[in-house]
Amino acid sequence: MGYTKDQRIEDHEDRMCSCWEGSLVNFWSRSCKEETVIDATKGAKPVRTPSQPHSPASLNKLNVSSHRALLDSSKGASTPSVQTLKNELLQNSNVRVFTYNELKAATRNFRADSTLGQGGFGIVYKGWIDEVDGAGFKVVAVKVLNQDGLQGHREWLAEVNYLGQLRHAHLVKLMGYSCEDEHRLLVYEYMSRGSLENHLFRKSTLPLSWLTRMNIAIGAAKGLAFLHGSERPVIYRDFKTSNILLDSDYTAKLSDFGLAKDGPEGDKSHVSTRIMGTYGYAAPEYVMTGHLTARSDVYSFGVVLLELLTGRRSMDKKRPAGEQNLVEWAYPYLRDKRKLFQIVDPRLDGQYSVRGLQKAASLAYHCLSHNPKARPLMSDVVETLKPLQNMRDMANASSTYVPGSDVVESATKHVSLNGSNTRQLSARSVSKANERIPPSPIANEVAK
Repeated sequence: MGYTKDQRIEDHEDRMCSCWEGSLVNFWSRSCKEETVIDATKGAKPVRTPSQPHSPASLNKLNVSSHRALLDSSKGASTPSVQTLKNELLQNSNVRVFTYNELKAATRNFRADSTLGQGGFGIVYKGWIDEVDGAGFKVVAVKVLNQDGLQGHREWLAEVNYLGQLRHAHLVKLMGYSCEDEHRLLVYEYMSRGSLENHLFRKSTLPLSWLTRMNIAIGAAKGLAFLHGSERPVIYRDFKTSNILLDSDYTAKLSDFGLAKDGPEGDKSHVSTRIMGTYGYAAPEYVMTGHLTARSDVYSFGVVLLELLTGRRSMDKKRPAGEQNLVEWAYPYLRDKRKLFQIVDPRLDGQYSVRGLQKAASLAYHCLSHNPKARPLMSDVVETLKPLQNMRDMANASSTYVPGSDVVESATKHVSLNGSNTRQLSARSVSKANERIPPSPIANEVAK
């Protein structure tokens, strides 16, 4: 659920190719002319799709089911009866039910100048709703489902049911929803600083400081730990920088629960599910088998932690061949204290804790273990990260730490409430990208 003013145009120099409009991109030829579409549960099916205009937005999202097939499969769910909706929606008092006209008025008739951004789900608008107690108006983000978009009714329903029931300081708050006829809308709290993705990778933004990055990592980790530790555990399944939103104080909150799944119950060790997510972030065992566990989220967290340390995207086809896959490139450096500094984000300009870097790198190393059982629990990740906030042994000794200087004011306008241009994954491509990652030692070394 990210929002940028127009990622398709503004990021053309530092982002790779993908289609917000929903067309599929051939990962190997980087072309939109013809695609081999793969349903990871059924094998490969050659599918010809018409060429569609595409934009510079990130080739690390690879859909493995055809756009049309996905739409066809969810047609029955996209127009449920009133009674069906009542059965599908979990009863809760945490969210408001809006009429379509109320949200139309809140966004000034969905005017173009109210647009915050768009993704596979649809368009996100800035809006103003009246407070329940009549105290005034509140700024919100209104996400409007594309009626023939990629995320469909079932993912809208997942968002309402999960975020409607769950409340935590590091989860984006769902204020309400609207469901009338074909219209599906979601109303969220407004996250003024947008997505972590844009702060890390947009050239027009000032760099996030080391302490701010660690605070963001801790906040996001707390969000995942809360989901995994709930009475009924939830597997997030789409943890990535574009789904981590920041408020005015740079507090990190998880958004976009369209792919979330209930965790395994009873004596089951995993959930078997169709492979969906974002290329470059998904755990290799999940992509290979469809077996989903909380440790799958831990792997994705390791990728995001690497992005925070290096300032690089999980996948970047503009880099040299050996550096395009971030995990593959950075993994050998994570346990080498002499070479570790070589992969640190140069935009930090030496303003990072040496010990903090080593601890964070070691943590990333274990989170990215090829053996899921060797990965730490998210609760342990949180405890490992907490001390990093207080380390002040800056690598650049000539610079002086100034209290309060860690929160850097963004030079951009509002950025993402989406990142939800999520694609299903190619088991073949992701396993190939990860096959050279060596297994790590036991995870309890992280806290050393």
